[in-house]
Amino acid sequence: MTFRAKSLINADDTAFIFIDHQPQMSFGVTNIDRQLLKNNTIALAKTAKLFGAPVILTSVETESFSGYIWPELLDVIQQDPIERSSMNSWDSEALVAAVKATGKKKLVIAALWTEACLLFPVLSALEDGYEVFIVTDASGGTSQESHDAAVRRMEQAGAHSMTAVTVLLELQRDWANRGTYNGVMEIVREHFGAYGMGVDYAYTHVHKAPQRGAFPHKVVKTEALEHA
Repeated sequence: MTFRAKSLINADDTAFIFIDHQPQMSFGVTNIDRQLLKNNTIALAKTAKLFGAPVILTSVETESFSGYIWPELLDVIQQDPIERSSMNSWDSEALVAAVKATGKKKLVIAALWTEACLLFPVLSALEDGYEVFIVTDASGGTSQESHDAAVRRMEQAGAHSMTAVTVLLELQRDWANRGTYNGVMEIVREHFGAYGMGVDYAYTHVHKAPQRGAFPHKVVKTEALEHA
């Protein structure tokens, strides 16, 4: 049985919010490589989907400035985003209503840009009594200084910083949770670099899975893979 600490997120008590992952917003990001930013964001979306957590998408000024949400993100989370004009998405009655409708009090949030579209709703959600977890590597700012200053301010207000891989492993938590094991391995192999390469090595070299093409994901009896 998975240990349930109050400080950890669980799929049944947490909602995910993706804010403004749009082309024009991406152009302004300088603190993280943009392809890495997209990789981490898609991994985070796949994680929410795998564990069945509710997800909310929101976009800002799609037609007049920001462009449409990344198609890769929409492919994973197939829903219409909540459109807004406000920098603070918490000012959107539709978004707040969507959050309340989930019934969750823990929020995992990623956004562009960190210094505005992440910072403002995080502070607002904290004031409204939510516990907030910010995914720093699925968010980006217009400078390293702006990103870091916003993260510090959110942490000082009570938000918790996480990365996309931490969210994945925290929801899985126990390798005996076989219902999500294969999905976790698939996300790791596709999105998490050295970790994924290590999984490939264990499958192919240790367990002699086929080396050519995409070998099928399966539960293997091994301690070699069962680590975080």
